[in-house]
Amino acid sequence: MPLPPSVAWKLLLALVLVGAIVLSALARAPARPLPRAELRRLVLAALTLYAVGVFASVTHHALLAGVVYVAGIAACALAAWLSRGSEPDDPPRGGEEPIDEQPPPQPDGMPWFDWRAFERDFREYASRRREPARNR
Repeated sequence: MPLPPSVAWKLLLALVLVGAIVLSALARAPARPLPRAELRRLVLAALTLYAVGVFASVTHHALLAGVVYVAGIAACALAAWLSRGSEPDDPPRGGEEPIDEQPPPQPDGMPWFDWRAFERDFREYASRRREPARNR
């Protein structure tokens, strides 16, 4: 069943835009991130394109609105991809084990914990007199 040209190009455009968004999420991240100021400008430009697209839609310029929306979506996808870059001193992403927050184990394999100090501090805390909470 052949599609009318007006529907065919819209489907093709939708596939291209979805592809750009997926590519921005799955493509290998750039070696360096875009500086924050430049990234903000790119996102601001995309938002401006969206606003121009809304204005074109309201004034019944559908073709212009479509072109401007496509440019805004492409700019957002580019900003998303560029923001994924990492600096050399950033912690590594994915694939590596997280750093263990536990203290190193004692020779028997168990982490050391001073139970006597804990019990002493707990008894001291429990023996303090406190005023009961009042309902207001």
